[in-house]
Amino acid sequence: MDMSKKDQVSQEELEQQDTDEPTNEAAKSDEKQEINSEDALKVELAEMKNKYTRLYAEFENFRKRTSKERIEILKNAGKDVILDLLPLMDDFDRALIANENSDDTSAVIEGFTLIQQKFQKTLEAKGVKPMDSIGKTFDVEFHEAITNIPAPSEDMKGKVVDAIEKGYYLNDQVLRYAKVVVGQ
Repeated sequence: MDMSKKDQVSQEELEQQDTDEPTNEAAKSDEKQEINSEDALKVELAEMKNKYTRLYAEFENFRKRTSKERIEILKNAGKDVILDLLPLMDDFDRALIANENSDDTSAVIEGFTLIQQKFQKTLEAKGVKPMDSIGKTFDVEFHEAITNIPAPSEDMKGKVVDAIEKGYYLNDQVLRYAKVVVGQ
């Protein structure tokens, strides 16, 4: 029976080892999973950092590109207007040359009147309209009072008597205030 006790003890030891081994294996497995999950988190973090860096670089490139485009637009903003005004400059040059030897003042006046009308049409095509101020009630939203004078008549009190400098609208917004004389 000694043998059977030994067999029994060794059998118990084997069973104990068998039950210990899965727990050891489970612990090792858990450690491997923790290591694997740490590695996975590190990889995911590296991917996120990479995406963030690329996104930030793309945004910086976009910002620089739009800044350059904005500067170019501002540099060339008046190009269309200037191109439309150049023919008027040519008309003035031709008028000056033609009028150097001319004694007919009515022809000179007519020539310059035509150029002025062409200039006005060009400005109107760009949205610029002159302000009609004379006889209107003085309004600080549209007028800048240069001086006050006694009103020539009772109905001209508080109204614009004369315009020193004409005011203009650009697309229905005040481009330049009219400099006016107001009657008191």
